Amino acid sequence: MISVPRFLLVGLAALFSAFHIVLGLSALDLVENPAATIAAMTLYAVASALSLAPSRSVRMPPAIAALNLGAIAVGLILVLAQLDPDNDNGYATWIVGAAGTLMTITVVRQRPWVAWSGIGVMLVALVIWSRDPLALPALGAIGGPIWVAVGQATTVTISRSGRDARLFERAEQRAAEWHAQEEAEFFERRVRLAQMNTLVAPMLRRIVATGGRLDDAERRECLHLEAAMRDEIRGRTLLDDRVREAVRGARRRGVEVTLLDDGGIDDLERRELSRVLSTIAREVGRASADRVIVRTAQHDDETAVTIVALNDPTGDDEEAELQLWLEVPRTAIVEE
Repeated sequence: MISVPRFLLVGLAALFSAFHIVLGLSALDLVENPAATIAAMTLYAVASALSLAPSRSVRMPPAIAALNLGAIAVGLILVLAQLDPDNDNGYATWIVGAAGTLMTITVVRQRPWVAWSGIGVMLVALVIWSRDPLALPALGAIGGPIWVAVGQATTVTISRSGRDARLFERAEQRAAEWHAQEEAEFFERRVRLAQMNTLVAPMLRRIVATGGRLDDAERRECLHLEAAMRDEIRGRTLLDDRVREAVRGARRRGVEVTLLDDGGIDDLERRELSRVLSTIAREVGRASADRVIVRTAQHDDETAVTIVALNDPTGDDEEAELQLWLEVPRTAIVEE
């Protein structure tokens, strides 16, 4: 699709608007009061300049639209009042073309009701002045409505095309995001299955070989493997080889370890994530409490991970004893 620079379109519109003023100046000798015609030209020039001035919005401000309508109405009165409809006025009727041009600019700036109102004012003024509706084509009054209609049709088409383009762009973005998510989930499943296969395959072969008759140690190892599988699902980013080894050792010591990743550290840089996981591995590796819970914080929190170690109550009326509460910051704290 070929794109025309905006300054080129504005420049052409400005030249076309100025052309009507040149025509009017060339016919000043045909009017009774040139001062009134010059006043109409000045009003028309100001309205055109404001309509073509750079703006943050394509839609014309209401004040400028009202000025355009008023400029056409006043200009028609000032110019036509000096002319005799029975004479050949030549370019002295420049205001007719000027009205069509200004209203075309107005409709392109997304003020169609104002533009058609201006065309209506022009047609009514010409009919009253000429006293003959059939004289409108000879006065050039047909070109204005045609140009306004073309401008409105073009504007509507461009607006719809832009809206459709935005819809297609959003649909394409959603499709790309969905495709990327599907690929990421597929890759994640493959990685998790490979890890699980490496982790549990020896025990599964042992179960098959013994026909399911396992001793107590092997049964406990099955429970540890089940917990490790659960970690891969719920722990996600909280896991690396160091954390897996520390959690495995803690469970074999009788510590109940829970890893919960709510996505709060997905955006951490590799070095910061390595520091956080190293802290988790160290604290879990030396934990002696009955339970250890590791959970990620929110994205906007200064804390990346919270590590809590609890001792179970010894009596029914007692509460769990807090042995450790550690908040691992998202960024390393530099001591001065």
